[in-house]
Amino acid sequence: MRGCGVAAGQCGDESGRDNMTLLNEDRLFPVDKKTRALARALFDSVRNLPIISPHGHTNPRWFARNCPFPDPAELFVKPDHYVFRMLHSQGVSLDSLGVPRIDGEPVETDSRTIWRRFARHYHLLRGTPSRMWIDHSFQDVFGIDQVLNEESADDIYEHIAACLSQPEFRPRALYDRFNIEVIATTETPLDDLKWHREIRDSDWQGRVVSAFRPDNVIDPERADFTRNIELLGQISRCDTTRFPGYLEALFACRAFFKAHGATSTDHGHASARTEVLPEREAESLFQQALNGRISAEEADRFRGHMLTEMARMSLEDGLVMQIHPGAWRNHNATVFRQRGPDMGFDIPRRTDYAVALKPLLDEMGHRSDLTIILFTLDETAFSRELAPLAGVYPCLKLGPPWWFLDSAEGMRRFRETVTETAGFYNTVGFNDDTRAFCSIPARHDVARRVDCAYLAQLVVTGRLGQEDAFEVAADLAYHLAKKSYRL
Repeated sequence: MRGCGVAAGQCGDESGRDNMTLLNEDRLFPVDKKTRALARALFDSVRNLPIISPHGHTNPRWFARNCPFPDPAELFVKPDHYVFRMLHSQGVSLDSLGVPRIDGEPVETDSRTIWRRFARHYHLLRGTPSRMWIDHSFQDVFGIDQVLNEESADDIYEHIAACLSQPEFRPRALYDRFNIEVIATTETPLDDLKWHREIRDSDWQGRVVSAFRPDNVIDPERADFTRNIELLGQISRCDTTRFPGYLEALFACRAFFKAHGATSTDHGHASARTEVLPEREAESLFQQALNGRISAEEADRFRGHMLTEMARMSLEDGLVMQIHPGAWRNHNATVFRQRGPDMGFDIPRRTDYAVALKPLLDEMGHRSDLTIILFTLDETAFSRELAPLAGVYPCLKLGPPWWFLDSAEGMRRFRETVTETAGFYNTVGFNDDTRAFCSIPARHDVARRVDCAYLAQLVVTGRLGQEDAFEVAADLAYHLAKKSYRL
């Protein structure tokens, strides 16, 4: 293993092929020599561009306080549901991995024990994007040239722990080293954004902004919905007992987020349903929700109307709107009760877009001053609905493959299915959508490699000029995300 202070990219021979054992420098590139050479040249032209991370879930407290990360298990295992869901699927208990509970029952707290258990089962991640991201982090961030397994576990733990004790591995230093230009976190309207204020008031030059995620005050089926609306009223000083005051409160919170640097909103609804309801019906549904007497259909209708209201507000305040539908969140009720959300039990579902979005699009679809970025967990929708929709409505853009599709094959399929109809410029580049900080450069590396491989194939098959390919590569890696998210 190399010393902790070695920067990424300082190993390898003159041909650019890495002498390390974890990563092949030509990974994800085409097999035939001509296409591979062009893919490599395209990638070399964009690999060092700054990272725009416009949607993610890193903790702003990391950058505000700049404290060392506690230990390897806290960095790589406990917060990463990509990791522990795979191990759990093979019978490894979440308790044994230190995944926290909210019901007060104990979990494993010894980080070395957790790390050894992770190492013993690391082979379960073979062939997954998680394995590539973690190996990339091990090699490029920590200078590790050993495969993690039961025999190497202690050595690798000690090495990472020693690195984490050094100033060069604190959050701000890693942000700079990763060449991040801007990173967005995600907070709810009930958040006071104190960590963002600390960052803004510090002498550090890193740019960390928030994204406005109002699901907890828009979804009437949440157990805490009524209490959240009360808190929203207190925070905004608006009368949230009536629908007009509720909308006023949401708009005020959006303004508060925008003043703290936010450029986008984020909506994780179960469906993409939109509605345009008469004010009287919206008020009635809102009152039913406050009183806990709303049916599942009525709740979905209310959420659909609120997506339209959020789009109307975006026309006023300029915030980019992101819609992340199609997840059956917290599929296992027992795990949800024991541990809360985001415990790896969210499952993709079929999602309708053409019908679901029509009410909103009928009202605002032709507004070029509105940007709505659509994500999906349903690949069948890419060529059938999403690409045709984005290919004609000025307000729509396609977000990159998300969550279960944020893999090399998912990214490749995305380009193949949407480009012919929507082109490149109705997409928004890449975002990493992660809380695993050290995986951010790895994820962008994968996206840039996949896009360059796809562009190289277009060139060698006569569908794209080589000069155009180099320009598109830079757009996909950097410019589109910056432009689309107004960063």
